Amino acid sequence: MISHIHLGVNDFGRAFTFYSSVMAELGHVLKFCDAGKPWAGWMAEGAPRPLFIVGKPHDGEAASAGNGQMVALLANSRQTVDRVYACAIEHGASCEGEPGLRPHYHPDYYGAYFRDADGNKLCICCHHPEAE
Repeated sequence: MISHIHLGVNDFGRAFTFYSSVMAELGHVLKFCDAGKPWAGWMAEGAPRPLFIVGKPHDGEAASAGNGQMVALLANSRQTVDRVYACAIEHGASCEGEPGLRPHYHPDYYGAYFRDADGNKLCICCHHPEAE
């Protein structure tokens, strides 16, 4: 359904460091990085799509976060949600909702929310029951 997602950033070096850490915690690998453009993209290991891309906006204007826009990335466990959230906060993200169950979505929805330095809102979520 989705080919790729591109988030606009204003400081590519800062964003690349931030997203490299977050993507590593999720187990995603860097597919490309071109600091000259600048942009970089990650993918799930062994899967060419979808891509998660960060970079300067194509029109050359400043990046800005959209009201009501959010990118939600899947985690394979609740522990991964916790680790990714902690990593994001450690690397400068601001909290938009600590890790926890959100039963109003469904009984096993476990998620965390944060914003990157450019104001882009992200969610890390797991839809699996807690492992026993």
